Amino acid sequence: MVALALVAAGVGVLAVLQRNLVDSAGLQAEVAAREVATQVAVGTPVDHLDLPDEDDRPVQVVDADRKVLSADDDLHHAPPMADFARAPHPEGKPDDDHRDRGDDDDDAPARGSVADHAGFRTVTLWLHHDHPAGQDFRVAGLLATTPEGRTVTVYAGSSLDTERQAVGGVRDAMLLGLPALLLVVALVTWLVTRRALRPVEGIRAELAEIMGGDLSRRVPQPASRDEVARLARTTNATLAALETSVERQRQFVADASHELRSPIASLRTQLEVARAHPELLELDGLIEDTVRLERVASDLLLLARLDAGERPRAERLDLAELVRDELAHRIGDRLPTAVSLPDAAVPVEGSRTQLARVLGNLLDNAQRHAGSTVRVAVRPGAAGTVALDVTDDGPGVPPDDRARIFTRFIRLDDARTRDEGGAGLGLAIVRDVVQRHGGHIEVGDAERGGARFTVTLPGMPPTP
Repeated sequence: MVALALVAAGVGVLAVLQRNLVDSAGLQAEVAAREVATQVAVGTPVDHLDLPDEDDRPVQVVDADRKVLSADDDLHHAPPMADFARAPHPEGKPDDDHRDRGDDDDDAPARGSVADHAGFRTVTLWLHHDHPAGQDFRVAGLLATTPEGRTVTVYAGSSLDTERQAVGGVRDAMLLGLPALLLVVALVTWLVTRRALRPVEGIRAELAEIMGGDLSRRVPQPASRDEVARLARTTNATLAALETSVERQRQFVADASHELRSPIASLRTQLEVARAHPELLELDGLIEDTVRLERVASDLLLLARLDAGERPRAERLDLAELVRDELAHRIGDRLPTAVSLPDAAVPVEGSRTQLARVLGNLLDNAQRHAGSTVRVAVRPGAAGTVALDVTDDGPGVPPDDRARIFTRFIRLDDARTRDEGGAGLGLAIVRDVVQRHGGHIEVGDAERGGARFTVTLPGMPPTP
């Protein structure tokens, strides 16, 4: 691209230079012709005209019969530089009847202009003329009228050798300098590109080693503020998130294994005892451990699906109706549940199964900690949202622990038994499901003491 640009610029420079030099030569020829024409107009005899240097600016004074009246030695007996006109054309154009017929010395097309001056009329004719010595000239032709009324044509030329030498010198300099300039540009481009991409290679090499398993390492971050530095910062942020995710996954697997080990060990112990002593078989204990194992496996499967990015099935449902149905199917709750639901439908969009799981987990948590009563309420929220409140009159949740209780496998009361406290996955499932539905959950204090869990979901306009 640089080479094409330089070639185009060079061609343009040469064209402009050549045109300017040719126009300058034409101007010099016109000035010389005008000087001689002025002498003719004031009555200077043709044999006493002061002519310029023949080598640079040859001059011919030609009458209407194409006879050379005055010229330098080399051009005195030569044909006219151009056969222009016997007299000015009424429109300022040369008479076609008097143009050169068959004169090989000037067969180039001419262009001209007409102007009136004090004492004489000039018609400027531009053409290229081959000098007998072999040089090219820019020729200007002017019509001048003597005091006696005789009209003559003054031809003056200006050598184009300066133009050719200048253009040739510039062209040769470009031909010599262009390859060297391209070499310098290529070298500088290679060095600059290599230096600019060196941090990228460092990032790539460090990433290749990090992929070996050590996610605590970070790629080098340049001190600059360019795109490479932003790439390094984004890469380090990605590595940090990946490290956190992997650590969380490892902790999740460890906690899940720990939670599953207890019921599995209990089942194995009871089965081994039953095999040795069938009369000691306790079916109720086996069923409880099996149910607990099934519950933990179901929670782990749901969390795995949520972590995989599974989107909830979108369907329109009535949140108040969902609460009524869920409460109607609950059996064996320790305490009664007070319900406060609006008469009108409360439409939301989401998965009925997952939202029912949210309500069930919150009710299980409230039943576990309540002292005498559990309350469920559905109410309109702010800015078109819908709120679901589940409250109890238990000890409540300390403010410092209100964010921690949604962490997986967390139990605030370490003295609780696993059977009474669960696996510590219920509230984590609630938070993840609510977030997948575009809502959020908050923990606060109930009016009569205890904890209040508020789930806020985006509402939907009622059906007409």
